Amino acid sequence: MNTLLKFATFALAGAATLAAPAWAALKEGAQAPDFSAPAYLAGKPFTFKLADALKKGPVVVYFFPAAHTPGCNLEAHLFSEAIDQFKAQHATVIGVTAGNTSELAAFSQETEHCGGKFPVAADDGAKIAKEYDALLPMRPGWSDRTSYVIAPSGKIVHVYSNLNPKQHVRETLDAVKALGK
Repeated sequence: MNTLLKFATFALAGAATLAAPAWAALKEGAQAPDFSAPAYLAGKPFTFKLADALKKGPVVVYFFPAAHTPGCNLEAHLFSEAIDQFKAQHATVIGVTAGNTSELAAFSQETEHCGGKFPVAADDGAKIAKEYDALLPMRPGWSDRTSYVIAPSGKIVHVYSNLNPKQHVRETLDAVKALGK
């Protein structure tokens, strides 16, 4: 019985480790890799350039696995609900994904998702996600759910990586507000 108890404890610890949030390798204080990518805002295509966005203020780059999937739908909706709070801090929000990129035009305009309030960028081949160490381990070629707050200097000031979409807005908004203090 004692052996069975030890095995169960070990199994639970292993499962907890696998369920724990992944931590991005890019750390606070690191220089954010510059990128440009095809993006959509309210269904309209344009090229998003991080360097241009940083000239206006801080940038929240949030990576998400794929458009039109339950967690990503919720996360986009939460960002759209909070977008005025980000704008009040002169912050730009950009969602970036390597999954279902052919659906981003629709995803960017649908009211239940982005609602046309912030852009989403296509990261075909997950090249940007790789530079940010935001790859989804269980689905190669897709982005992990990792959010970065980048100061106008280009330095990463906050990193939050968790597959649960519910705290990404709070984490990034608090970090953006802290920059303004």
